[in-house]
Amino acid sequence: METRTIRTDDGEGHLQVHSFSPAPATAIPAAALPAADGAAQPGVVVIHGTLVTDALYRPFALKIARLLGRPVHTYNRRGRGGSSEQREDYSAATEVSDLRAVMRATGSADVVAHSYGGFVALQAARTGSIRRLVTYDAAVSLSGSLSRRWRPELEHSMAAGQLDQAWAHLVQGLETAGPVSKLPLGALRMLSILSARTRLGAEMRQLLPTAVVEMRAVLQADAELEDFAGITTPTLMLSGGWSPAYFAETGRQLAASVQAIDFALVPGQLHEGPLRPGARLALTAARFLADDAGLRLQRLRAAGIPLGNRFRMGR
Repeated sequence: METRTIRTDDGEGHLQVHSFSPAPATAIPAAALPAADGAAQPGVVVIHGTLVTDALYRPFALKIARLLGRPVHTYNRRGRGGSSEQREDYSAATEVSDLRAVMRATGSADVVAHSYGGFVALQAARTGSIRRLVTYDAAVSLSGSLSRRWRPELEHSMAAGQLDQAWAHLVQGLETAGPVSKLPLGALRMLSILSARTRLGAEMRQLLPTAVVEMRAVLQADAELEDFAGITTPTLMLSGGWSPAYFAETGRQLAASVQAIDFALVPGQLHEGPLRPGARLALTAARFLADDAGLRLQRLRAAGIPLGNRFRMGR
């Protein structure tokens, strides 16, 4: 793994980038991948979700690098790790600009994005700056769909320094913690207290202020289906079978309305699917990025993954 720091396009910040080179051997046979044109294959950027750093995505990124035989890069978005803090005028445009800076610095053309990262990537795709895109549980608000998930009590708790209460409101509102999200507020608050004793739990508490800002950015960017009509980037939107249903509903709506977007549900996967062991998500993403139409379809059918509204191959 290579670590470096790049400057942001606004000239006022920096981003910490981690790069993974492919192993000499790849799990996808060479014959299954598009023939190289003599030039180096472009890299892939993985965008992480909220309440985490890119560290949790490194095994996922390495799997994709090995499968594709191409470099894959993760980076810490603002407010975490070795990257700059979030600016006061932070917005979705800040994230899109940062993504472009990372893609340019790493020579990347493709993107794989999770949750809030999926929101960022789809905003960038509206400007045509991505060659191929895979999202998993993209946090996009359509016609106010996510405003119903936002709880003002979260910000009130943050302002009062009640971090455990704030975490409980966030988890209960977004329902991204699986069955745990269904627990009563008091139980979630106690769970937050207990988890704060772990390294990951303490890190999530520290990142709560960034989650508030990022959720606000999603709501401010609330859009209608027609706002995505101009996307021409071939995009595969995935959602976990055990993820909150609203992620899949967003994917289905966009796939039904935008020619460039396909959707598929991945059974047996929770919202944190990219962070868990197993190769299914990495392999599905790699085959789509490789534009390996026949083998992708074969793999999806063999795994019993139901296709979405349509799953056009070979685009």
